[in-house]
Amino acid sequence: MEHPENSAEYVGLQVNSGVEQPAIINPYLSRNRFKRRELSAAEMVEGIVKGDVTILSQAVTLVESVNPDHQAKAQEVINKCLPYSGNSIRVGISGVPGAGKSTSIDVFGTHVLKEKGGKLAVLAIDPSSERSKGSILGDKTRMEKLSVHPDSFIRPSPTAGSLGGVARKTRETIILCEAAGFDKIFVETVGVGQSETACHSMVDFFLLIQLAGTGDELQGIKRGIMEISDGIVINKCDGENVDKAQMAATNFRNALHFFPMPESGWLPKVLCYSGFYGLGIKEIWDMVYEYIDFVKANGYFDYRRNEQSKYWMYESINEHLRLNFYNNPLIQQQLKEAEQTVLAGRKTSFTAAQNLLDLYFEELKK
Repeated sequence: MEHPENSAEYVGLQVNSGVEQPAIINPYLSRNRFKRRELSAAEMVEGIVKGDVTILSQAVTLVESVNPDHQAKAQEVINKCLPYSGNSIRVGISGVPGAGKSTSIDVFGTHVLKEKGGKLAVLAIDPSSERSKGSILGDKTRMEKLSVHPDSFIRPSPTAGSLGGVARKTRETIILCEAAGFDKIFVETVGVGQSETACHSMVDFFLLIQLAGTGDELQGIKRGIMEISDGIVINKCDGENVDKAQMAATNFRNALHFFPMPESGWLPKVLCYSGFYGLGIKEIWDMVYEYIDFVKANGYFDYRRNEQSKYWMYESINEHLRLNFYNNPLIQQQLKEAEQTVLAGRKTSFTAAQNLLDLYFEELKK
């Protein structure tokens, strides 16, 4: 009996079968209803040139993918977008962690869009975890005004192990953004100290954000990030910190005199501002546009763009050689064995590496 409660011993108590419950999932809902149609390379280029931000985002994701099929399609898109690129001002923004880069970019961007018009793309690079390999990608949360501005496009990207404070694919993303009509590009680095050459090699103006109390003239004259900066700005120059910021600016100006004159012929300026209160922003962007006019007049602007293209050609060669080496089946077989011989102390790291390279080149000759 389905319900023992209906038996004779339970007189007066009756339980009937309930209503059959419907399925949790709607049976009329098609599984392919929300599946996005994959765009061809030609359709992507057409959408990017028209300024479609959604298609631009899909193209950037394609560029960042490590899937070989995606890479082939991404290169086709980039090559077709190349004729529409190159018509922007690229500004690299770096500084120590906590210097206020993201907050400053929010203020810088809104000021430039208001004063100059046009469209702005912000490529914010977020450090990837060495343990989990993940990134927070939360810089956009600090750009409250830009994130809702109709003429801005903010794209956070993980470093994914690349050095130099910028993502490996940022250079290609710049080409896509320029093809989409963005005439101002900000590249925000992770702020990794004195090795920002990768960012410097893809922008027209390199802006270094510093804080008061980070060191004396000796710190200032150290080679590296100070040497490649086209402008230095001291943030948080407000309240009781004004005197300290002014003193830091004086120290940096003194330090810059120890450097040889840059190839551009431009002597970097040192300015103070407050990103939080929006003070001194106009002076910074007057400096940036003064620099752009200066280097365009003396021919250094085009020279630097050509040098950057050459630099990234060699970087691409290095990257493809590295990937080809590690994806070689024979090398993949021998790699673990080579690791064990090094860990056991039977070979040095350098000898094991040389043996693997010799094996790789012998394989290529066959």
